[in-house]
Amino acid sequence: MNGYQLTFYTEQNRKHGHQTVCEWLLHEVRELGIRGATVISCAEGIGHAGGHHAAHMLKLADQPLQIILAVTEDEAEHILDVVRAENVHVFYTRFPIEFGIIGDDVPPKPPKHFSLYGRSPR
Repeated sequence: MNGYQLTFYTEQNRKHGHQTVCEWLLHEVRELGIRGATVISCAEGIGHAGGHHAAHMLKLADQPLQIILAVTEDEAEHILDVVRAENVHVFYTRFPIEFGIIGDDVPPKPPKHFSLYGRSPR
């Protein structure tokens, strides 16, 4: 399937209303029925205004985040329309990609039983 990789860039402490931008975006993604999102916490970065943002041991509030989506063209337009309508201050990139799923779902493995004596109980 052809579509887009949408990546939103924000900081852990950036708010939209009573939620962080990340929480708000993930909520909107679910509401639109988009099938997946990945949030990546970054060590540091330079923002679009030139400011340095970094995670510090005692303060993670300024930690840069990426919210990455693989979406169809319609899904990309819908989420971007929602972000624009809410006037959320967030930087994004959009790249054309091909995406899909390969293989069947893997059946769950039975739990392993361990014994202190080196043999599994029968």
